[in-house]
Amino acid sequence: MATAFLLVGLPAAGKTSRARVLERERPALRLTTDAWVLRLFGGANPAPERDVVEGLLLTTGLRAAALGVDVVLDFGFWSRDERDALRHVFGAAGVSCVVEHLVVEADVQRGRVARRWRERPQDTFPISDDELVEWRASFEAPDESELAGGPVPAPPAGQTWADWASGRWPGFDPTVGTFPRVTQDTPERV
Repeated sequence: MATAFLLVGLPAAGKTSRARVLERERPALRLTTDAWVLRLFGGANPAPERDVVEGLLLTTGLRAAALGVDVVLDFGFWSRDERDALRHVFGAAGVSCVVEHLVVEADVQRGRVARRWRERPQDTFPISDDELVEWRASFEAPDESELAGGPVPAPPAGQTWADWASGRWPGFDPTVGTFPRVTQDTPERV
C-alpha cells in the first residue's frame, strides 16, 4: 500500500526540506506547489491559478499513489477540511495518509522568510509581515487524532468529501484513484 504524506504548516516551517528528505528516504514522488507556481507564473503568487495547479498536482498524486507510488504533498494544508477531504479521498483509493505538522515560531518564520527572499528570490514569493500575521491567525493546526490517523469526520452538510475537494481545488479529479472493474464487455478506457 502506498502512503501519501500531507505536509502541514505555515510558510517557512520547513515543509519543503522535510519533503526532500521523504522523497529520498521512501523513495516518493514529491509535489511542491510553490515550485510549480513559480515555474508557471514567475514571481507572482496568483490565488485562483494556484488552486488549479494544486488540483492538478493532487490528481497526479492520487493516481501515482493508487498505482503504488508513495507521494509527498508539500502544500501547507492550512484547514482541517482540506486534510480531512484528502485523507478520505486517498483512503477510498486504498492509500494510507500520514499528516505531518511542521511548527515554526513567528520570529523564526520571519527570519527564514527574509533570508529566503534575500538569498534565493527566484525560489520564493515576497511575503509581508502583515501576511504572516494574517495567515498564522487563519491556520488550523491538526489535532492529535489527525496526526495519529484517527477517523475522518463527516463532510460538510450536503456534500461528499470528494465533491468538497473538487470544489476547493479546481482541476482535482478524486476519481483517478479508483479503478473500474474491467470485463470482456467493458470498453477500454484511455
